[in-house]
Formats: sequence, C-alpha cells, structure tokens
Amino acid sequence: MMKQTLLVVGCLFLFLIGCKNKDEFTISGQIENPGNIKVISLYEGERKLDSMFFGDKNAFQFKRPTSQARLLSLRVGKNRYDLIASPGEDIVFKADLQKDVNDYQLEGSELSSSIQSFSKMRNRRDAVRDSLQADFAKKSITADVDDIENLRSEYKQKFTEQLQYYTKAAVDFAEQHDDIAGFYAISTLDPEIAEAEIITYADKIKDKFLDNGYVTQFKEETNKLRKLAVGQPAPDFESFTPNNKSIKLSDFKGKYVLLDFWASWCMPCRQENPNIVKLYNQYKGKGFDVFGVSLDDNPGPWMRAIADDKLQWTQASDLKAWGSVVVGLYRITGIPASYVLNPEGLIIAKNLRGKELEDFLKKTLK
Repeated sequence: MMKQTLLVVGCLFLFLIGCKNKDEFTISGQIENPGNIKVISLYEGERKLDSMFFGDKNAFQFKRPTSQARLLSLRVGKNRYDLIASPGEDIVFKADLQKDVNDYQLEGSELSSSIQSFSKMRNRRDAVRDSLQADFAKKSITADVDDIENLRSEYKQKFTEQLQYYTKAAVDFAEQHDDIAGFYAISTLDPEIAEAEIITYADKIKDKFLDNGYVTQFKEETNKLRKLAVGQPAPDFESFTPNNKSIKLSDFKGKYVLLDFWASWCMPCRQENPNIVKLYNQYKGKGFDVFGVSLDDNPGPWMRAIADDKLQWTQASDLKAWGSVVVGLYRITGIPASYVLNPEGLIIAKNLRGKELEDFLKKTLK
C-alpha cells in the first residue's frame, strides 16, 4: 500500500513540476492576424505530417513521437517557418501574418534558434525567385520567341548570381555548425547550382546522423546525383534512329557532344532548336556533334519535327515517351534537358541553352 502511495505522490510531483516525454516533441503557439487563413500545417521536407484548424485566439499545437532531431516547417498560407524539433522539446512559436515572414518568435529549441538567421536567408532567396518569376511572366506576355529566350537567359543569370551567394552562405554556415543545423543549410541548396558543394558535404557526413531518416534520404539522393555530376562518365545507352538503326551514346566518343533530350510536342525544345542548328553548323567541323534523343511516342510527329526544324544531326528514340529508359538513367524530370560531353565521354556541362551554350562552345572549341 505504501509503495502505491509513493508512486501516486511521485507521479503527482512530476506532473506539478512539468514532466516531458523524451520520445516526442511538442510545437505549440499562436498566429496573429491570420485573416482568412484558418489552417496551419506541419511538414517534414515536402511531406505533410499534420494540419489543424486554429483554436481559440488562433492557437495551435502539434505533438508527435520522435527518436531524433527532425527538420520541420510550419506552413501558414504562403508563409514557411523552418525549425528543428528534438526529442523531449516543447517548442513555443509565435508569428504575425501582417508582419514580415522573417519576424517570428521561437523558444524551447536551441537548434531551431541556431537556424533562425539562415532560415530568414532562405525566405529571402525564395522571395527573390518569386519576384523574378513574376517579372519574367509579365514581360513575356508581349514578347516574341527570340525576346522570351533572351529574357529567360537574363533572369536565369540574375537568379544564378543570387544562388551562388546563397550557396556560399550555406557552406559557411555548415562549417560553423557541425550538427543537424549545418545539414539543414546544405539541404536547402539547388543541385543544379551547388552540385559539387552537396557532394562534398555528403562525403563529410557519410558516417554521421546514421539514425536520421531525412539525412539518409539526402545521402541516397546525393549518390544518385553523383553519378551524373560534372566530371563523371555519361551513362551509356542504346536507342534507335528514325530508320530503326541501333545507335549508342558511346558511338560518339572522340568528339564534344551535346546530348539533347527533347520531343516534338515540347515547345521550349522546338524554340531552342534553331539555336542548336546554328551552333551545330558553326562548330561541326571543329570536333562538335549533337545527339538528339526524343521522348516522343509517335514516329509521325517526331520525324515531321526533325524535318521542319532542319535537324541534321543524329536523332534517336525508343518511342516510349516518359517510359523510356533514358528518363530514369538521366533522372529527367522535364525537357529540354541536355548534357555536354567531352571526347572521353565525361560530363562537362549541363542544361546550357541559348547564349549560355554558345559562350561555352566558343570557349571550349577555340
């Protein structure tokens, strides 16, 4: 009887002083001035974990089990707030939707506080991207095809400059934070701009954070990225020309090659074709060739597009569209997509279009 009494008293004492469950985290708080927004969501990466309607005074609370520090974000309307929740933490969050997205308060998580400044930088990067995209869309309405391509190159250059600055900031932050906060910074990088930095960091942490599923996924994705990184041999494959002749990518070794993934139904691809025609005619006598691989599934439109666009270089397709083996092999998520290979078959550049491709060839094929 005495043991039961002591147990009850002990539990009551723990309750009164505040007992934390070490196998879960809690995120609670309040969102002021949400307007018509009634829901707040909790994400891990791009996967929604939970969502809820606001309670009294626009309060909310998420409680979830965890055995490790997790990279999360609260999403309220268009606003995103990044944080790191560790086992046993009670995180208190407050934000006002009428204020800047970077103006929020957070307590109860040391790692979340450590990434707060970098999270603000990420939000600024995203704001710049959205602004440039909106401006590009507005100017494109009245532009012709050539002007649109020039605008695209101009805006891509502007955003690339921003991303290069952001990439350096992320690498610097990761060097100063040898923990999951450093990983958070690197995980926000764009692989197209920061491929080398991502691979270098993945190598650095190959024996760290072994029990973290999100980090494990990052390492797996980086290993896939590594296979198509600049400096790696381009994966060989076999396809078929319009007259059903078998051809391999390795048949082009000995030349600089533009491996161009396109399709007859892809308007940006068709708009880029005249530029490739010009560069092909200019550099084909200087050790340059093009290998066009189509994601068409119908031979008629494919061959008509080849004739209409005056594509004189080798063309191939297995006519399986997005089911083609090259889609998985080269991790193609959209077209046009391209790789430039050197005479040894190594990847030396990716996704160059318009003036970018022209400048690269001018520099490489002097």
